[in-house]
Amino acid sequence: QVQLVESGGGLVQPGGSLRLSCAASRNILSFNIMGWYRQAPGRERELVATITTVSRTNYADSVKGRFTVSRDNAKNTVYLQMNSLKPEDTAVYYCTARTIAPKYDYWGQGTQVTVSS
Repeated sequence: QVQLVESGGGLVQPGGSLRLSCAASRNILSFNIMGWYRQAPGRERELVATITTVSRTNYADSVKGRFTVSRDNAKNTVYLQMNSLKPEDTAVYYCTARTIAPKYDYWGQGTQVTVSS
């Protein structure tokens, strides 16, 4: 069973930064895509950023230029560097890992990010 464990969430003031980490229980090169989603209260879960095995990245328009997704294959860890945080970034952030054959999505438990003064 694959485990994805997020860390790094917390309370930060607007304009501040946080770095989220997602540690996988197996070699992350076995996943075709890894990434981050978030869910704010009363809203649907939405894509934040993804990264492929060759480090091709994709971002939601709302975070482009502020967030950076990266990976460290040696540590089986994916990161989300979040800068210039806004109150609307407040959400539970989930790490995800996808395999294509067979098609399956793994999810972490989530980590709370709160942006407030």
